[in-house]
Amino acid sequence: MSNEKEKSAGKSLQEKLFSVKKNGLLKLSNEQIADVDAFCEGYMKYLDDAKTEREAVTAAVKLAQAKGFVPYDAKKKYSAGDKVYYVNRNKSVILCVFGTDSLENGVRIAAAHIDSPRLDLKQHPVYESQELCLLKTHYYGGIRKYQWVTIPLALHGVVFRADGSCVEVNIGEDESDPVFCITDLLPHLAQEQSKRTLADGIRGEELNVLIGSRPFNDDEVSEKVKLNVLAILNEKYGIIEDDFISAELEVVPAYKAKDVGIDRGLIGAYGQDDRVCAYTALEAILECEAPKTTAITILTDKEEIGSMGNTGLQSAYLKHFIYSIAEAEGVACPTVLAHSKCLSADVCAAMDPTFPEVLESKNAAYVNYGVGMCKYTGSRGKSGSSDASAEFVSEVRQLFDANEVIWQTSELGRIDLGGGGTVAAYVANLDIDVVDVGVPVLCMHAPFELTSKHDVYMAYKGFKVFFEVK
Repeated sequence: MSNEKEKSAGKSLQEKLFSVKKNGLLKLSNEQIADVDAFCEGYMKYLDDAKTEREAVTAAVKLAQAKGFVPYDAKKKYSAGDKVYYVNRNKSVILCVFGTDSLENGVRIAAAHIDSPRLDLKQHPVYESQELCLLKTHYYGGIRKYQWVTIPLALHGVVFRADGSCVEVNIGEDESDPVFCITDLLPHLAQEQSKRTLADGIRGEELNVLIGSRPFNDDEVSEKVKLNVLAILNEKYGIIEDDFISAELEVVPAYKAKDVGIDRGLIGAYGQDDRVCAYTALEAILECEAPKTTAITILTDKEEIGSMGNTGLQSAYLKHFIYSIAEAEGVACPTVLAHSKCLSADVCAAMDPTFPEVLESKNAAYVNYGVGMCKYTGSRGKSGSSDASAEFVSEVRQLFDANEVIWQTSELGRIDLGGGGTVAAYVANLDIDVVDVGVPVLCMHAPFELTSKHDVYMAYKGFKVFFEVK
């Protein structure tokens, strides 16, 4: 007689019919977990090298060139296996591997964004007050302003001088560099500030970055500290105050990506929304060799402010690129678009055990449960969402299951709390099937975001199998 108790009919039926969630790490061997950790070493380096959209493009192109990608030439006809990249205004990039099938059958796209919430310098940012020198900023994207005070900050970007020459600025990343800071009140004197709401605790015009305190030693000049700061910048970069007018300078956290947790299972870093999906989609196409369907990874800008501008996906540069490769093959661009499929590679909100009430537990994404698939984004009544079709969700579901991609469903919070958008809607507007697929994130939009190494790897694996469909 068997020692195991025979399952009841109900228990067997329950196992067959019920949805069962399981921590993805429990499905992996020790060797597979070692592969996960090894992959994330490269990802963490990318995070350190790519704190702005310009730096993310530069880093992506460098990695692509090492894999044999060359600049796209619209006058050239390409063959299966050819690898090209197209840089749009130094702030977005398209990478393409041509497939063996005709473009009549469409292309496969992974679309991620490489901009992240931050502080931009105003055009006239430098001022002196109370014998300290500060920079005026304008926040970019959805930030919680109080999170940006009293942390070490770095300054990244480009400055175009009066003669049109460009200089790159990066201060605060090297161990020998100074860092910057936004000050806050001591609790002893913050009684009035403490009466503000949390959202109003630090106001936009209070996000002033302290950059200098030592005066220029000359009794005949005013604003001595400001003069000393500008003199240092002029000596190092050859810039003057008016050059800030034609600059793109971004204030970002100065710290590097770190392992989080005693078990080192998480990654903590700035900018993981959405560079976690940018890197995984990038690596997936770098590993793509002569796919059946032409594969495209697009790393785009401006998503955090609505995908506006000529480097965001509300512009036409993706459509124009597809039109160009279609024209070279003699295929109508609308035909290519109508048969194309896209994974909108953007992050989703992970269940936070400290604040579980903002998510609906049955449909929320969980850390270590794999890459998240979000059928619809938007807010409240799905406003602003492309809402993927059941047919395309089924196709991606089957693809992931057949290739052991550990995945889960996700939402952007309880229905009436808010929500958010991704580039999916703008891709769908091109007549392309699209669904959101991305990594669950804790502390999203904070200066220090958290992701699971397991989930990062599963995103890479998911984008890779999407490109390799036969």
